[in-house]
Amino acid sequence: MQQPIGIFDSGVGGTSIWKEIQKLLPTENTIYLADSKNAPYGAKSKEEILDLSIKNTEFLLQKKCKLIVVACNTATTNAIDYLRATYKVPFIGIEPAIKPAALHTKTKKVGILATKGTLSSSLFHSTSKIFAEGITVLEQEGTGLVELIEAGEVYSKTTTELLKKYMDPMLEEDIDCLVLGCTHYPYLIPILKGLLPQKVTIIDSGEAVARQTNTILIKNQLSSKIGNNTKHIFLSNSNVKVLKNLVDGANVEVFHLDF
Repeated sequence: MQQPIGIFDSGVGGTSIWKEIQKLLPTENTIYLADSKNAPYGAKSKEEILDLSIKNTEFLLQKKCKLIVVACNTATTNAIDYLRATYKVPFIGIEPAIKPAALHTKTKKVGILATKGTLSSSLFHSTSKIFAEGITVLEQEGTGLVELIEAGEVYSKTTTELLKKYMDPMLEEDIDCLVLGCTHYPYLIPILKGLLPQKVTIIDSGEAVARQTNTILIKNQLSSKIGNNTKHIFLSNSNVKVLKNLVDGANVEVFHLDF
C-alpha cells in the first residue's frame, strides 16, 4: 500500500525516529509533522497535550496516512490511549526504554533523562513499576534541552553545561545505563559520550520503534512493496532551517506550514 506513514512530534526530535524507520523500511513513503511552534510538549498540561495530539492526528489522516507514529514520548504517554480508541488507523507510540535498561544494568541503578510530561505520566510510572522492580531509577527532567535542539544549538556550550549538570548527580549514584526519554535527545548522544564513562550504556527507543512499525504494517497488510520513487515530506509550523539540516537528502522535501 503506497499511502504514507504519518509521523508527528512536538518539533524536530522525532526525526531521530524517522531515520530508523526509513533505514528499516526504505520502500515506505512518509509524512512528518513537526509542531515546533508548540514545543516542548513536556511542560504542558495533559489536556493541552491531548488537544495537540488530536490536531496532529487529524491533519495526518487528511493526508491519507495509513499508520501514525506518535514520535514523542510525552504525547504517547498522555494521549495514545485516546487516539487508539478514537481513530481506525494503527498507532505506534514511544515509551522510555525502561525494560532493556533494567535487563542490562549491573549496578541496578538506571538514569532516565526525560521531560516533565513523560516523567509525571501514569503510563511511565506503570511501565517502571512492571519492569524496574528491584532497580533504582533516577529521574531527571531535561529542562531546556528541547528548546536548545529546536534552536539548532545541539553543540553549544550551553547545551554541554546543562547536560553535565544533569548527568553529574546520576554518575555520583553509579548508574550504568542512561535511558533517553525524549525523541529529541538522541541528537545529544555525541555530547553525552564525552561526559559519561564508557561503562554507561545509552539507550533510546528508535530501533525498537522501527521494528514495531514494520510488525504492525505486516500484521495489517499495509506494507508498501514498491519503493523506487519514495517520497518523504516534512512539514513544520516554525522555522524550517533546523529541520532541513537534520533530514536533508534524496527524496526529501521540507515545507513551512501554517498550522
